[in-house]
Amino acid sequence: MAPDARNPLIEERRGRKPRTAPAAPARAAAVPTGTPGPPGRPASGGPPPFTSTAPATVPLPDARGLRDAPAPLVVHGCWYPSADPTGEHVAFICDRGGVPQLWTSTADGTEAHLLDSDPDPVTEVSWSPDGHWIAYTSAPGGGEHTRVLCVRPDGTGRRVLAGAEPGQFAHLGCWTRDGAALAVTVAEPAAAPLEHGPAAHVPDEAPTDVYAAAPPPGWAERDGRATLLGAGGRGEAGPAAPPANGGLAAYLVDPEGTVAPVLLAAEAGAASLRVCDISADGRLALLRHGPRGRREAMVVRTADARTAGVVPVADGDPWIGRFAPDARTLWLRSDADRELPVLLAATLGADGECLGLRAAAEREAAGLELLTVCADGTSAVLAWNVHGASELETVALPGAGDGGASSARAVPLPHEVVTRIAASGPDGMFLALSGSRRRPGVWRLPDGATPVRTGWSARDEDAAPPGRPPVRPEPVRLRARDGLPLGGWYYRAPGRDPGRPAPCVIHLHGGPEEQERPVFNPLYHELLGRGLDVFAPDVRGSSGWGRSFVDADLGTGRFAAIDDVADCAAHAVGAGLADPTRLAVMGRSYGGYLVLASLVWHPDLFRTGVAVCGMSDFATFFAGTEQWIAQSAAAKYGHPEHDRELLRALSPMSRVDALRAPLLAVHGEYDTNVPPGESEQIVRAARERGVPAELLLLRNEGHDFLRADNRRLFRRAAADWMERHLND
Repeated sequence: MAPDARNPLIEERRGRKPRTAPAAPARAAAVPTGTPGPPGRPASGGPPPFTSTAPATVPLPDARGLRDAPAPLVVHGCWYPSADPTGEHVAFICDRGGVPQLWTSTADGTEAHLLDSDPDPVTEVSWSPDGHWIAYTSAPGGGEHTRVLCVRPDGTGRRVLAGAEPGQFAHLGCWTRDGAALAVTVAEPAAAPLEHGPAAHVPDEAPTDVYAAAPPPGWAERDGRATLLGAGGRGEAGPAAPPANGGLAAYLVDPEGTVAPVLLAAEAGAASLRVCDISADGRLALLRHGPRGRREAMVVRTADARTAGVVPVADGDPWIGRFAPDARTLWLRSDADRELPVLLAATLGADGECLGLRAAAEREAAGLELLTVCADGTSAVLAWNVHGASELETVALPGAGDGGASSARAVPLPHEVVTRIAASGPDGMFLALSGSRRRPGVWRLPDGATPVRTGWSARDEDAAPPGRPPVRPEPVRLRARDGLPLGGWYYRAPGRDPGRPAPCVIHLHGGPEEQERPVFNPLYHELLGRGLDVFAPDVRGSSGWGRSFVDADLGTGRFAAIDDVADCAAHAVGAGLADPTRLAVMGRSYGGYLVLASLVWHPDLFRTGVAVCGMSDFATFFAGTEQWIAQSAAAKYGHPEHDRELLRALSPMSRVDALRAPLLAVHGEYDTNVPPGESEQIVRAARERGVPAELLLLRNEGHDFLRADNRRLFRRAAADWMERHLND
């Protein structure tokens, strides 16, 4: 049957100009309005729409069928499963070939086969509901400029669906329920692209015109409190983010290539935009948009691209919800008017307008982290985040207008953390699991109650080389100097005398909204093998501890987050675990920024530091990063123009004269999130002041290090540096 006949959203559009969709609201109330906005003029304001260039399909050579990788690695991970409609076959990401690639296997088999041998890392996978295609996202060069591809399960028909145009990059969305079309998000470049060459620190007296436009109506100047950027708090309409002349556009694309793409939505200067679901009848689309800390679920009518309703949703997993089969209920993972995310049921009217919200499932001290609704809409699988570990349950879902979810049944987990839940056939599920004593793997949940490890996932005993078993961390709770409760995980080096303080590395995660989880980290394993303890805390700004904790580092609260690092080190020393004369600090991305900040705000506390892809100056970061990253970062760190003085005060380069500890900076050469110039300028400044400093630039890597040889080089270089400076 032709795609046009199977789904009303895929229509013949050859020779027509792309449709311009209205922009999304800048921020909606916690209980959304039911009045849709007219095209191009959302009821609550927002950035203007823009005309987007439809993605072009580019055929590629066939993948030549299923095959094995040459000399596969024994120590490997498997994650991000997606099953075919029968549940008998599954596609997933695996790094047994040295880089995350697209693999397939049978659900109960033992052999896995490489489907696409291209060296570009794969980041997401989605098997079409009709079973004809496997869509996936790859990152050429390991950078941020991803593209969306699809291939048939036998390796034929491989093609780029979006992200092939010069300057474009794309992200994966959902399939329509019948598999006739795939949603993709395309990032349109700004008219004047930002340069990503070496950055230069802006001295105090130098003016900057980055985002120099006047603040929009309703702009609230910073007053030192931990409040969100904008006119009001969460759940209130605020100003648009810093202006930009590019944007994001969401399309439905026919994988067969016979029908022109259909535009669903477009936003100028958007921070994020993803199509999470299309209703079974094709009338409504569920989109997630907005910057970090201000995410929203937006229901869009596909017939006219008008926004029917908006509900605040939580950060974290982008797959925020799903329509019920009759589209009268929308199931969402949301923290609207709450500290922690819950399962929220939105009752929808005939045109998609929200008639009411109710909590269908919630827990007092745990947030909903992952949500998967079964195909018939009668049940769901929920993963709850309990202080970093996962608890899984299946629940029965009520009909439209009924009460909350019922008949909850706990699912025992063999390992601590669930990273993905994927439907498998009519009743089964696949779980991607990680744990402190194993590599990431995929488990089947055939009966909804007992997870079974797939035969192609690595065994638990293969997580580490023989004779060096992984260390299970201990949870740590402490209070910051201002009384705020903090948490984290402490890893004790094997063979260490319990009563003897050890050299200790404070490791800081990125985000800031990420969370430290009790999962096997090869870097920690390397450090522990050198006799170094590792303390991995969640400082303020981390997720998993409630909305107030996430927002506690906003504005001048970031100074308190820097002090949190020192307080965590003091706690490890006070507990008798860490040697106060042999402390080091290390972190990646935002954690790399905290490393640099800690070294210049607390210069006598740490003997050394390792900063990985860290920001050293907010002015040069905003000038060099991707525009959509800048949009999101402005909501978290501050506006690069109107909060310029605050950001200058928070920048490690502004206090680099205080740096005393030797510094190792590590960066990916293709990082366009935090450009390599951020590391280059802090290393150069340290050397000019006589402080030992080195830069390790990893080839063919972006913001995340994805290739096995580079990851190994990074781990060993970091551990060598720590061992040399802590044990001399």
